[in-house]
Amino acid sequence: MNLVELAEGNYKKFGEYQSLIFEDKEYTNIEMLAYSRKIAKGLKKLGIGPGNNVVVMLHNCPEVLISYQGILRIGSIIVPVISMLNEKELTHILKNSEAVAIITSRDFMPKVEFAREEIETLKHVIIVEEDHVPGTLNFWDLLNKSSDEPISITIKDDDLAVIIYTAGTTGTPKGVMLTHHNLYTSAVNGASARDVKRTDITLAVLPLSHSFGITIMNASFIFGNLFVLMPRFDIEESYRLIEKHKVTNFPGVPAMFGFMLFVPPEKRQKYNLSSLKNVTSGSAPLPVETLKAFEKEFDCTITEGYGLTEASAVVSIGYFDRVIKAGSVGQPIPETEVRIVDENDKEVPTGGVGELIVKGPNISPGYYNMPEETANTFKNGWLYTGDLARMDENGYLYIVERKKDLIIRGGFNIYPRDVEEILHRHPAVQEAAVIGMPDPIMGEDVKAFIVLAANTTASEQEIIDFCRQHLSKDKCPKFVEFLNNLPKSTIGKVLRKDLRKLA
Repeated sequence: MNLVELAEGNYKKFGEYQSLIFEDKEYTNIEMLAYSRKIAKGLKKLGIGPGNNVVVMLHNCPEVLISYQGILRIGSIIVPVISMLNEKELTHILKNSEAVAIITSRDFMPKVEFAREEIETLKHVIIVEEDHVPGTLNFWDLLNKSSDEPISITIKDDDLAVIIYTAGTTGTPKGVMLTHHNLYTSAVNGASARDVKRTDITLAVLPLSHSFGITIMNASFIFGNLFVLMPRFDIEESYRLIEKHKVTNFPGVPAMFGFMLFVPPEKRQKYNLSSLKNVTSGSAPLPVETLKAFEKEFDCTITEGYGLTEASAVVSIGYFDRVIKAGSVGQPIPETEVRIVDENDKEVPTGGVGELIVKGPNISPGYYNMPEETANTFKNGWLYTGDLARMDENGYLYIVERKKDLIIRGGFNIYPRDVEEILHRHPAVQEAAVIGMPDPIMGEDVKAFIVLAANTTASEQEIIDFCRQHLSKDKCPKFVEFLNNLPKSTIGKVLRKDLRKLA
């Protein structure tokens, strides 16, 4: 099934219902259907059609959902872009993707104008605000001047639907190609493990430019859920929306849950958050201490999952009807096969650490216009994730570390997460991240970056002494640096490359 059929099936199965709330304005699924058909017609009038790539660079808003469905309905390909990219990153993506149009906001026009001069393929800049900006077209003009009659076009399941550019934490951003079938099966199989119900109400704060956010959006079509959309994460606003709309589901990233925990109780207790039942954590490792504290404080269940863009966001998840193991990212979703292998592609024994490789209908066909990178990552039908993992006798996965983040001290492997889990136990530590520092004798040594909780204090030596109570000496940080905030991507991953530069 393709993603257009997925959306059409939603309307046929559930009829008209309230499907979206944004900034307290309500939209039905039928309204969104009409808007998407109209913008599809508007884009088609501009000469945009099958095989063309269209960039969408916006904060979360209804226009994102309308644009995505409109682009797909004319056989074009969505290139979702995080709005926080700088001019050079945007230029690279526009050039590499050979985009013919960009749908964006007037606020981002300085970046677009910078990039536009170098991009020969870029013919149209479309802004969503209802005012005139020279050199641009208006989204709502295009939409309102078009009919909502369906466009007749053949879309195959293995046609490209989306090209998502990786965050570039380890180098130049790569465009991950995802087909209609990739995204559809990921949404269906991921949701089947989570016990999604028709009556569920989802707080959608994840960027819809990210594969995690797109997967949650697609799942809402499948189950006919109400989507309460936030433009960006705000702690107190999320509390207000949970209370007002009786939100049941909250997919997020560990940083969000950490921030919500450290809000003073008197502020949190102003809101009735009892409707919240299911929380899904992904994109980065969730410290066990944070998981336990959040579940206790909010009286809900956190299900941790694992995925990456190359796997349409989902590889494994904690199943609602199975045992949840703290520290595990659950078991593979249906139709997805995993192996843990050594450097010679031999499977390691149960419980051993190796590289996680993945196979299934959710796996990308490769990187756009990057054949060499594709060949290095996708081999014989398997995606080589670059993540070190172990699996227990019941098939539960544990992500140990990125291969490139492994610290090797005196020939012994140190996994940053092992150290970070201990650091998070310290009562003064709100956030922690560990990297390897070059050492002339040992090769590398351990450095910890710490963000202290409000109204607490701790010294470097106190942190090191605390670690020595719980870790062998070789794993303990030799250096500790205190920061106001850890550098993160827009989806909440700690940017270790930035910490290395800082160090």
